[in-house]
Amino acid sequence: MTGPSINKQSDWNVSFLIVLAGVLTAILFGLVSVTAHPILIIFSVAILLGAGLMARPAWIMWLVLSLGLLVQGNLPLYISDALAQKAAWGVSMLGFFLMLLAIIKAVTTPGTQQYTPAFIWVALAFFAYALLNSLIQWNSAVEYFGGFKRYFQMWGLIFALCWLALDEQNMHRWRVFITITALIQLPFVIQQILIFVPIREGMVHYVPGLIPIDVVAGTFEANLFEGGSNGEMAAFLIIMAVFLLTRLQEKLITLPRFLLLLPVILAPLFLGETKAVIIMIPLALIVLYRRELITRPHFGLVILLVGTIFIIALAYAYLSMTEHASIEDLIDETLGYNVEGSGYADFHLNRTTVITFWAERQGIHDPVSFVFGSGLGSGHTETGGHVAMRYPMHGIGLTAAAVMLWEMGVFGSGLFVAILVLAWRCAGRLRRESAIPIIRADAKALQVALVLFGFFLFYRASMMETLSIQIVFAMLLGYLSWLYRQHVLTKDDNPTL
Repeated sequence: MTGPSINKQSDWNVSFLIVLAGVLTAILFGLVSVTAHPILIIFSVAILLGAGLMARPAWIMWLVLSLGLLVQGNLPLYISDALAQKAAWGVSMLGFFLMLLAIIKAVTTPGTQQYTPAFIWVALAFFAYALLNSLIQWNSAVEYFGGFKRYFQMWGLIFALCWLALDEQNMHRWRVFITITALIQLPFVIQQILIFVPIREGMVHYVPGLIPIDVVAGTFEANLFEGGSNGEMAAFLIIMAVFLLTRLQEKLITLPRFLLLLPVILAPLFLGETKAVIIMIPLALIVLYRRELITRPHFGLVILLVGTIFIIALAYAYLSMTEHASIEDLIDETLGYNVEGSGYADFHLNRTTVITFWAERQGIHDPVSFVFGSGLGSGHTETGGHVAMRYPMHGIGLTAAAVMLWEMGVFGSGLFVAILVLAWRCAGRLRRESAIPIIRADAKALQVALVLFGFFLFYRASMMETLSIQIVFAMLLGYLSWLYRQHVLTKDDNPTL
C-alpha cells in the first residue's frame, strides 16, 4: 500500500508545482503588462515563447532567421526607431535561448562534444573571457549587459548548429531560405528607392549630413532619419554570389539556373551607394580563384578582367548618385575619411586613425587595458560607455576592431581573430579532403566569407552590434561546424575515403 500512496503523493506534488509556477507566471506577466513597458513586454513574450519551444530548437531557429533577416530590419521605416530597437530584443532573447539549449546539450549529453572543430572551442573561450574579464572590470550593469547583448545575441546559432544534431532536411530548408532572402533584396531595394529615397530628399535641408540613397538596404537595417545597413546587405549578397559560383564549379547547379539567379542577387549592388563593394568584390574573387591565378594565369586574367569591368560599372553607377564631378573626386574624398586625416562623418577619427588613436592611448601608458581592455560596453559610443565618454566626438567605436581593442584588449581581440583563422583552416581541410561535392563547394565559399568578415572588422562596428550581419556571421560559422561534423562522420563510415 505504501508504493501507490507515495506515487500519488509525488504526482500531487508535481501537479502542485506546475499550478504554482503557472500562477506565479500569470502574476509576473500581469505585472509586466500593467507597466506597459515595451522592452519588459517583449522580453517576457520572448521568454514565454522560447520556453514553449525548448523542445523544438529548429523552430526557434526559424523564428530567429525569419524575424531577424526579413522583419526586424525594415521596422524603423514604419514605426519609431526606439520601438523597433525594443522589438529587436525579442529576437535577441530567442538567440540566447538557442545558446542555452546548445550549451546544456553539450554539457549533459555524452557524445555531443565529439567532432567539435577547434574554432568552436575558441569561440566558447572568447565568450567566457568576455564575460569574466568584464565582470572583473565591472563598471555598471548597463554597460555589462548591454555589451553582452550586442556581442553575443546571435551566437546561439553557432552553438546550436554545432551541438543540437540538426538533420540534413532542416539544413536544406535553411539553405533555400537564405537563397530566397538574397533574391528578395531586389524588390525591397526598388521599393526603398521609389518610396523612401524621395522622402529623404525632402528632408535634406532639415537633417544635416543626410544622404538620401543611404536608406537603400533591402531587408537589412534601414532608418528613415539616419541610413541603413547597405554595406551589410552588400556583403551578404556577395557571399551568396560566391556560393553560387562554387556550386557551379562543382556542377551542383546548371549554367542556366546560375545565369538566372546571379543577376537578381547582384542587381541591388548597382542601386545603392556602398563604396566598400569596390574592395569586397576583388577581395572575394582573389580569394576564390587564388590557386587559378597561380596555376592557370590566363584563366585568372579573364576573371580579373571580368571583375574589373564589373567594378568600373559599379563606380560609374555610384558616381551618378553623388554630387562628385569625377571618379577622381570620389576616390579622393573616400581616401580622405578612410585612410588619411579627415574624420568620418561627424567624428574626429576615421577607420584608420581609430586604430592608431587606440595604440597611442592604450599603449605602454596603460599596459593592463592594452592587454585586457576595459570590459564590455566601455568603448561603445552610442550608449556612452565610460571609455567612449573620455573622448567625446572621437568615435572610438567606429569599427569592430577598434571596439574590441578598447573593450577586450589585445588578448580578447586575438581570440576573435583566432576564431576566423581556425575556421579558415577547417574550411580548407573540408575543401581538400571531402569527396562530397556540396561540402567542397560550400567550404570554398565559406573561406571567402571569412575573409570578408575579416574586412568588416575594420570597416564597421556592425559585427559587434547589428542583428542582421551577426545572423549571417553566426549562421555561416555554425554551418561550417555542421559540415565538419558531416565530413568526419562520413570518413568514419567510409574509412577508405
